[in-house]
Amino acid sequence: MTANMIKGKGFRGALRYNLEKVAKGVAEVLDHSFVNVSEKMILKEIQMVKVLRPNLRKYFYHTSINFPPSENISNTIMLQIGQDYLRESGFTQHQYIMFRHHDASHPHLHILVNRIGYDGKVLSDSNDFANCEKNLRSLEQKYNLTPVISSKQAQKRAVTKDEMEMMKRTNSPSHKIVLQSIIKKALGSRQKLSCSEFIKSLNSKGVNIMFNQASTGYVSGITYSYQGFTITGAKLGNDFKWASIRSRIDYNQERDRRLIQRVNLRKSSDDTTPSPMRHKSNAGLRPNNVEQQEGPYNFNLTDLVRGHSSGDLLLAEPQPDIDPEKALGIKRKKKRRMKN
Repeated sequence: MTANMIKGKGFRGALRYNLEKVAKGVAEVLDHSFVNVSEKMILKEIQMVKVLRPNLRKYFYHTSINFPPSENISNTIMLQIGQDYLRESGFTQHQYIMFRHHDASHPHLHILVNRIGYDGKVLSDSNDFANCEKNLRSLEQKYNLTPVISSKQAQKRAVTKDEMEMMKRTNSPSHKIVLQSIIKKALGSRQKLSCSEFIKSLNSKGVNIMFNQASTGYVSGITYSYQGFTITGAKLGNDFKWASIRSRIDYNQERDRRLIQRVNLRKSSDDTTPSPMRHKSNAGLRPNNVEQQEGPYNFNLTDLVRGHSSGDLLLAEPQPDIDPEKALGIKRKKKRRMKN
């Protein structure tokens, strides 16, 4: 199972979004803590509890729990999972409503919760992502569901939804995916590469490296650059950290010390040289105006998109990246400019 979490300032947008799905026959209410299921009544009850903490801005919590397409989940089991998730998350005295959606190829559950309890106490959101992942792994074991590798155990960082959107629009992989493929292919050669051979192998594919090297020669990290996109080994995945790379190549600190110094000096020199082709990118996404080049891609892009939990929901034609709050109808207040 995977989950997406959103914290916001109000219930109205997300509630209306889900109730409209119910009205269209593509969703159903599994459980709730309200007198009846109507937008007006639910918002009235929410407001009665919200007055206990009038200054709390983000009191709304919304999570969607996604199951693999292969899972055959009955409403009874999904309800039990939802209730267990609420209890393990600490939402034992809170208003909530659960919706099951039927508008995708994979089963998924939406849970809307008021972070303010009936006693006025607010459930802390500290480490909520780590706690959510821990709860999902526990529920997978309890209900014998398909296990998902935790983020700490993942050898390769998963594809984000923004990357999925971009790849389906452009039919080309993201820089992050390309880097993972190039490095994996270099390390997969029959013979154990020397440090110099490893660097040259990546350079030949357009990948530059920067090492985090101390004055003693000790290397503690590695950073990769490809077509203007730069990412650390840790963010690329455990397989691409220096600790993992070092164990898979023929590396000797004393022998390769000067080689790494030269590589770092050359990289620093390249970075100070202006280049019209350089662009900033924080998510590893290929810009739409970059022509797709042949590369060492050892995956099928179509299968990659379809294998994602939201792949079937993405449209093939060009579209802007999805804003979760906008998709749920949550309006952002425009900042007013102060007039002198």
